[in-house]
Amino acid sequence: MAKAKNVDEYIEQQRMAIASNPDCGTSHYNLAVALIGQKNFDEAEKELHDAVGCSPSLAEAYVQLGGLCLQRGDLDGCLHYNTQAINSRAGFSEGYGNIGFIHLQKGDLDKSIAALRKAIIYNSNFLQAYTTLANAYLMKNLVVESIEANLKAIEIEPNFAIAHNNLAIAYMQNDQFDKAVEHCDMAVKLGYPVAPEILKELEQHR
Repeated sequence: MAKAKNVDEYIEQQRMAIASNPDCGTSHYNLAVALIGQKNFDEAEKELHDAVGCSPSLAEAYVQLGGLCLQRGDLDGCLHYNTQAINSRAGFSEGYGNIGFIHLQKGDLDKSIAALRKAIIYNSNFLQAYTTLANAYLMKNLVVESIEANLKAIEIEPNFAIAHNNLAIAYMQNDQFDKAVEHCDMAVKLGYPVAPEILKELEQHR
């Protein structure tokens, strides 16, 4: 199949592929992702259901369905589909990362931490999982563990501003103000909107 010149042509190609082979889950999935890009969420959702109907192990399609739920503010729906994602494919790190994020939103820190630990076991470079895990640890007052998770995030991506901001907060809580100032400055330099009260408190420790 010739490479599409634009999204509309790509969508048309996927529709033709489905017309000639309706049972190809990947074509339904590809069409759905393109439709999501065009914010055509209702049709995208239908195509994703068709995708998993044809290919029950297509974990990415469940994750996309979860994303559509999250957009509507439906945390339980998002959790449901990401649970299906990890059930359909063993060791699917993205699913575990999303489950951890949802449990964090729901305030269930233990479940969040358990899922996020699995996410990074299956993908040791899962940047977002480390920062979400660091937040969960901090909310549970596991400050040292939070620092370790954030340090791992900036080991993967040194210019990851969120992790520098989180490190500033964690080091403040641990009374390591020199390090807090260092990471706060880095977050600011990278364009992160550090909370004014943090900036104000750290001014006293310069």
